[in-house]
Amino acid sequence: NPDATENQENNVEKSQYAPDINTPVDELFTINFKNNGGKFIYCSTMEEAHENFENILAENDWFESEAQCFDSRLFYLLDENKLNYTDTKNPKFFFSFCENLIADEGSILFSSSQLKQFKPNELPTNMIVFATTSQMVISKGDGLRVIKNKHEKDYPTNITTIKYFEEEKEQDFLHYGSCHKNLYLLLLEDL
Repeated sequence: NPDATENQENNVEKSQYAPDINTPVDELFTINFKNNGGKFIYCSTMEEAHENFENILAENDWFESEAQCFDSRLFYLLDENKLNYTDTKNPKFFFSFCENLIADEGSILFSSSQLKQFKPNELPTNMIVFATTSQMVISKGDGLRVIKNKHEKDYPTNITTIKYFEEEKEQDFLHYGSCHKNLYLLLLEDL
């Protein structure tokens, strides 16, 4: 009976975690990222990104302190704000780009291109991540495909996501083995 099959399909309960297929990827990322405790700052221009970076420094009193940063493309922002990033002993924050933004879980995908050999728990708790809207993908699988396509020869190692952006009052099993980060995302519109 074809009607019976159709009724069964219509009665399938939708998981509360399943993304609504009509939700745009940027909106889905924003909702999930904020639910995970991330601080999200949208920037429509590079000038706005610089200004927001300085606002984060001011808010946390991080001017003229130490930062951990491995990407020379970001050094000029640290120089402009008198932040030391060479030979740091006690960095206040980690400053980096990322591989991708994963919408369905509101996480940020990194690799050795950004983190070198460090595990997330070996990096400062405070992080400022610079990303663009074109780096948003639906799932971790999509993010891994992007990395694979981008790096045909020197495939990066240490591929990991950071997903929890506030300290849990009680450690539940979902957070077991993961470390939280006080993370600011400077998201530049580039589409």
